[in-house]
Amino acid sequence: MRILVSLLSVFLFMPLVAQADHECVVLLHGLVRTADSMDELEEALSDSGYHVVNIGYPSREETIDRLSAMAVEEGIAGCDQASVETIHFVTHSLGGILVRYYLADNSIARLGRVVMLAPPNQGSEVVDEWHGVPGFEWLNGPAGQQLGTGEGSVPRSLGAVDFPLGVIAGTRSINPILSQSLPNPDDGKVSVENTRVAGMTDFIEMPYTHTFMMGAEPVIRQVQHFLRSGRFSHNSDLP
Repeated sequence: MRILVSLLSVFLFMPLVAQADHECVVLLHGLVRTADSMDELEEALSDSGYHVVNIGYPSREETIDRLSAMAVEEGIAGCDQASVETIHFVTHSLGGILVRYYLADNSIARLGRVVMLAPPNQGSEVVDEWHGVPGFEWLNGPAGQQLGTGEGSVPRSLGAVDFPLGVIAGTRSINPILSQSLPNPDDGKVSVENTRVAGMTDFIEMPYTHTFMMGAEPVIRQVQHFLRSGRFSHNSDLP
């Protein structure tokens, strides 16, 4: 019986690997983070059969327009080296804005699906209230200054998305000070409402904080589910 179960598990898993075998996933981290912050996602997606390109970029050193071209095009080039048929993106925070900015004026012929984790799609009130505080610009750089909700907000200058997009919003905060600047619920950096964007395919809230959600196993399983099916699992049926 144990052998039968093992064989069944192998056969059930094989189609998922075969499906992903010619697909690439570009990972883009968030502001003031590095590619290391996406390591758990990289490992899980690689184990699922995807070719994964985990891009590091100098998030504190350039404006969004420059970072967008730099990071997205490096990701595409990494996928090109593997001769894949489809290119997906999984992003955290600022990484999602870089993809939106790039796709506003460019197309990716083999673009598949995009999953954004905690993206400030409508900006963040944290930037509005803290941008003038000494040290804020030094810590967050030019791109961080562009992520507010008022005049000069790059996210709010971008239109509706026209690609398959799933957004995961966090609902827990470990930063009560910054949360005071945000409408509830929030993840400590972005309110749930401001992660939404017109045209998105699916949306789900999960009980994780902005800083660490990309390493949470339930979040990773939802990412995998969306990349496979184009939808999140809104039932408690993920393994």
